[in-house]
This record gives sequence, structure tokens and C-alpha cells, in this order.
Amino acid sequence: MAKELTTANHDEIVASKLPVVIDFWAEWCGPCRMVAPIVEELAEAYEGKALICKCNVEDNDDVVAKYMVRNIPTLIFLKDGQQVDKIVGATTKDEIVARLSKLL
Repeated sequence: MAKELTTANHDEIVASKLPVVIDFWAEWCGPCRMVAPIVEELAEAYEGKALICKCNVEDNDDVVAKYMVRNIPTLIFLKDGQQVDKIVGATTKDEIVARLSKLL
């Protein structure tokens, strides 16, 4: 299951030695609901290799601002605490896996 990223646990998650993927989403967002099952599947598949997180844009304004998220869904890829990649809009599992594989 994807870990919920919030304002409270953001710094702890970003400090991870593992690569981090953050899915910025909202309940009302149709494309976000299309990406959600892929994110959950990857969270299980990459357990112990990467942290796959979800961040609700409605509840975490400062995290949204930090990564300058303007559209959702947005997937942010972090390595060593630094943003290294970004996908804006609905995407495929293959595309997410390809980008994540570069970080492993």
C-alpha cells in the first residue's frame, strides 16, 4: 500500500535512502483515479526498493507549493532528497516503471 505523505511526515520520507515517488492527487480528480491503482500496485512491487507515496493536494498545501504542483495527477521522483524527474497528467504503468528504474 502506498504511504500517505503529509506535511507532518514529509521530511522523514524525503530523507529516506530509497528513491521516493510522490503521487499528488485529489478525490475529485478523474485522471487521479485512473493512476491510483497503478501507484498501489507499484507500492507493493517496489516495497523495500523504493518508497511510493500519495499526497492529497487538498490537505497538504505546503508540500504542494514546495514541489510547485499546478496540475494533478503529478508524480514527483526523488533521489537523495532531490527532485530528479516529474510526470504531469495521467500516465501508464510502463512509463512510471521506466522512470523509477533509472533511480534504482
